[in-house]
Amino acid sequence: MSVELTTRLLEPVRSVLGTLLSPLVYVAETPYLLGGEVGEVVATRTLLLDQNKELERRVLKLSKISMRYLNLLNENATLRELLGSQARLPDEALIAELIGVVPTVNTHQVVIDKGADSHVTLGQAVIDSQGLFGQIVEVDQYTSRVLLITDKDHAVPVQINRNGIRSIAGGSGRIDRLELENVPVTADIVKGDLVETSGLGGRFPQGYPVGYVDTVVVDPTASFAEVIIRPTAQLDRSRHVLVIFTNPGEGS
Repeated sequence: MSVELTTRLLEPVRSVLGTLLSPLVYVAETPYLLGGEVGEVVATRTLLLDQNKELERRVLKLSKISMRYLNLLNENATLRELLGSQARLPDEALIAELIGVVPTVNTHQVVIDKGADSHVTLGQAVIDSQGLFGQIVEVDQYTSRVLLITDKDHAVPVQINRNGIRSIAGGSGRIDRLELENVPVTADIVKGDLVETSGLGGRFPQGYPVGYVDTVVVDPTASFAEVIIRPTAQLDRSRHVLVIFTNPGEGS
């Protein structure tokens, strides 16, 4: 009887003490609660960082695959253009790939992957899908060196497609221009004229595009006009070229 009475009497006290002590209990438990939440936050952040790294790795991998795919598409398109050019050529031709650039100052030369084993010989004309590229100036067993048409030491007999006016297109030392030599100021040459090989001299077959007339400067006091040609060949971009055999059956 006394226990029940005491218990009933203490109920209000316990209720008041519980109310007063509850903040203390919460404060006492807060470090544990915060510790658990912080741990979850840290674990989540670490997981997200790991996932981001994995996603970045996958993106890089896909980017490489995408770039390789685009490269193959471009290469395929270039080869199709070359094959189309080859089908239109009156001469035999051999597809070759550029494998190097000759690192000589003021020289425009490249190395291709075809040589004497493919019956390549000195002086053969080289074209890309757009026009005259250069000529073979050195032949090894498996490679050859090509002198580009813009090299200062290169010259090719040409004619104006529109009217047949003949001249010599010499390299300027710049990859984007050729110069017609000894053009009279009275010559009928205008901007936009197509310049092509004339076939004179026997080294370059007739009718291959060389470039378009870019500028014509006529000085009344001079004997010759200054005629600048913009090459049609992609001299600084083409990866594949055709080596021309003027005698059918000579190539392989």
